[in-house]
Amino acid sequence: MQIIPAIDIIDGKCVRLTQGDYAQQKIYNEFPLEVAKEFEGAGIKRLHLVDLDGAKAGKVQNWKVLETIASQTQLIIDFGGGIKKSADLDIVFQSGAEMATIGSLAVKDAVTFKQWIHQYGPNKFFLGADVKDELIAVGGWLETTNKNVFDFIQSYIDEGLNQVFCTDISKDGKLEGPSIPLYENIIKQFPQLFFVASGGVSNMEDIHELKRIGCSGVIIGKAIYEGRITVKQLISFISHNS
Repeated sequence: MQIIPAIDIIDGKCVRLTQGDYAQQKIYNEFPLEVAKEFEGAGIKRLHLVDLDGAKAGKVQNWKVLETIASQTQLIIDFGGGIKKSADLDIVFQSGAEMATIGSLAVKDAVTFKQWIHQYGPNKFFLGADVKDELIAVGGWLETTNKNVFDFIQSYIDEGLNQVFCTDISKDGKLEGPSIPLYENIIKQFPQLFFVASGGVSNMEDIHELKRIGCSGVIIGKAIYEGRITVKQLISFISHNS
């Protein structure tokens, strides 16, 4: 199972929000590259980079941070936040992202997203499903749709997409533990999927539990920055599981 740390960016700095609320932000490091290098030093291979300014503005903002990390580490980076137009996508790929993370666009403008999948190939995208009570949520989690998460994932598996991460938004940033039953159901329904759990991870027990149920990866954010999961623990987990 891959450990995928998250770096969320506002004004070029590494921050975390609680439940997607910009008013509840905490700065952890002024220099995201330092954070990325620490992860790389721990043997981590992947990074989930989120442009929170971009998500708010509806167009990519912090591509310079992406460019810096991509050029100065070997990390495989997926980058998301504000990717709404082809021009945004081009910036993201040119700046060194291996994959573009697509969330609300996949819900609101499936036609455009499916065109991109055919144009760039399904391996260039990491699909994000924000979920509340098994329904897809969008718009910084402000609105829940009537789209069921299983139908949503299936519609993109049909397009060849294989990497999906799912965030239970009632859990995110609260360190209350991940949504094990939801993830078990998704894995049971889509065993071929490279499925990544996201949200609520608070300690190493959560990570072991996600591995046990068959998750291919886990995105961890706040738990690392709050010191509940140490880089030393991650090194040990990676060395025992590689």
